[in-house]
Amino acid sequence: MTVKRPVSASLARAFFSIIALSVLTGAIALLTLASSQRDAEAINIAGSLRMQSYRLGYEMQRDSASLEEHRLDWRHTLSAPALQTLDRWYVPKDVKQKYQQLHIAWQEMDQQIAQGNMLWYQDHIEGFVGRIDAFVLALQHYTEHKIKLVILISLAGGLGILLLAMLTLRRIRRQVVAPLIHLVAASERIEQGQFDSPALDTELPNELGQLSRAFNHMSAQLDTLYRSLEHSVAEKTRHLNEAHQQLEMLFKCSQALNTGQIDSHCFRHILQIVHEYTQMNYLELRTSDDWTLFEGSIDSALAMQTLPVLMQDTRYGELRWQSVAATVPPPLMKSVATMLGRGLYFNQAQKHYQQLLLMEERATIARELHDSLAQVLSYLRIQLTLLKRAVPEENAPAQTIITDFSRELNNAWQQLRELLTTFRLTLNHANLPAAMQESLDGLQSQTQAKLILDCRLSSLALDAQKQVHLLQIVREAVLNAIKHAQASEITVSCITSPDGAHTVTIRDNGIGIGEASEPPGHYGLNIMRERAERLGGTLHFSQPQNGGTQVSITFRSPISLTGK
Repeated sequence: MTVKRPVSASLARAFFSIIALSVLTGAIALLTLASSQRDAEAINIAGSLRMQSYRLGYEMQRDSASLEEHRLDWRHTLSAPALQTLDRWYVPKDVKQKYQQLHIAWQEMDQQIAQGNMLWYQDHIEGFVGRIDAFVLALQHYTEHKIKLVILISLAGGLGILLLAMLTLRRIRRQVVAPLIHLVAASERIEQGQFDSPALDTELPNELGQLSRAFNHMSAQLDTLYRSLEHSVAEKTRHLNEAHQQLEMLFKCSQALNTGQIDSHCFRHILQIVHEYTQMNYLELRTSDDWTLFEGSIDSALAMQTLPVLMQDTRYGELRWQSVAATVPPPLMKSVATMLGRGLYFNQAQKHYQQLLLMEERATIARELHDSLAQVLSYLRIQLTLLKRAVPEENAPAQTIITDFSRELNNAWQQLRELLTTFRLTLNHANLPAAMQESLDGLQSQTQAKLILDCRLSSLALDAQKQVHLLQIVREAVLNAIKHAQASEITVSCITSPDGAHTVTIRDNGIGIGEASEPPGHYGLNIMRERAERLGGTLHFSQPQNGGTQVSITFRSPISLTGK
C-alpha cells in the first residue's frame, strides 16, 4: 500500500518552510536595510536646502556675485542622487508628493531669484523653508517607518518560525512520537502474551499509519494463532487426559482378568469399571448362550448401541450400551469388547482345561476300578458259576443262596459298569449348552425316545466342577427315564428366573415314578442328591398332572449374573 504522506517528506517540508521563512524574513529585512542606506544622506541633503535657501536670500540682499553659483548648487542639491531614489515604487506617496511640491516651489522661487525680486523672496522664504522642513520630516518619518518595518518583519518572521517549529513538533508528536509510544506499549503487551490490546491509529497517512495497520493485522493474527494454539493445547491435553483415563480403565479391566480363575466376578467387575468411567446409562454383556450381565438401567428413549464380542473370529456374545451424557468413543468400547471376548475365551479354555483334568482323574479312577474291583467281580462271577454247577440241584437251600448271591453280584457288576461309564464321561466343550447337547447325543443311541434340550443357562453360572456335577445329574436322570419310564419324549430344560435362581428340569411322558426311593444296594438317586447339594441346591421328584416324571434341580450362583 502506497503511503500518502511519508514522514520524511513531511519533515522535509517543515524544515524547508522554516528555512524559507527565515530566508524570506532575512531577505526582506536586508532589502529594507539596503534601501535605507542613503536615507540619512537624503535627510542631510534635504536639511541643507534650508540653509542654502537662507543663504540665497542673504546673497540677494547683498547682490553677491556668487548668487548664480549658489542657485546652481541649490538646484544640484535638490536633484542629488540620494533624493532621486525617492521616485521608486516603494517610496510612500507622501514623501513623493512633498518632494514634487518642493520642486514646484523651487521653480517659482528660482524665477523670483532670477528676477531679483527681493521683497517677494523675503515674503515667501518662510513658507518655502516650511516646505523643506515638511519634506525633511517626511523623510525622517519614512526612515523611521522602514526601521519599524524591519523590526516588525523580524518579529513576524521569528514568530512565524517559532509557530512553524511548534506546529512541526506538534505534528511530529501526534503523527510520529505518539504512534511510536503506542507501538512500544503494544509490543510490550504482546511480549507479555496480551494480544487483545487496543487497536492502533490506522488513519495516519504516513509510514506509521501503514505500520499500525500491519501491526494490528499481525496482532490479530497472533491472537488468532495464540488462541488456536491454546485451544489445540487444551484439546490435546483433554485428549491425553481422556487417553490416560481410558488406558487406566483398560488397565484396570486387564487387571480384573489377570486372575487365576476367570469367572463371572471378573466380567461383572469389568462392567462396573467401564460403567463408572464412561458414566453411561446402561451397559450389558450378553453371551452367546443367552446369559446377561448388566450395569445401570435401560432408557427406552435412548438408542441402544451394539458391538460383537469376538475372539479369533468366534462370536462369544455382544456388548450393548446406552449413553446420554456424552458419546462414548467407539474404539474404547471396541477395546472393551475385545477384552471381554478374550476373557470369555480364556474362561471357556480354563473351564475346558479343568474339565480335562477332572476327566483324566475320573478316567484314572475308572481304570483303577476296572483293574481291581471289576476283575474281582468277574472272578467271583466265574467262581459262583462253577459253584452252582458243583452243588446238586436237589440242595434247594444252597441253590437259593447261590441264586441270591448271583443276582446281587450281577447287580453290583451292572452298577460298577454304570459307574465306569460315568467316570469315563468325556466333555469336548466348555460351553454348557454344547456340552449338555453332546451328552444327550451320546444317550440318544440307547433309546427310541426323542431327547429334547432347551438350555438357557450360561457357562458363567458354573465352574468346571459344578458343570460336571450338573451334567452327571442330567445324565443320570435321563438314563433312569430311558430305563424305567417307557417314555416317547424326554425334555431337558435349563432356565434362570428373574431373581437369579437356576432351575434344571428333566421331564418325560412315561409311566411316572412311584416313590422316589431306591431298593437296597442301589445308590443312583442318592448320588444325584449329593451332587445337587454340591451345586448348592436341592433335587425334587414330582409327577405332573398330565403324567410322566419330572426331576428338578434348583440352585443359585454365588452372585446373581442377571442383575446387581
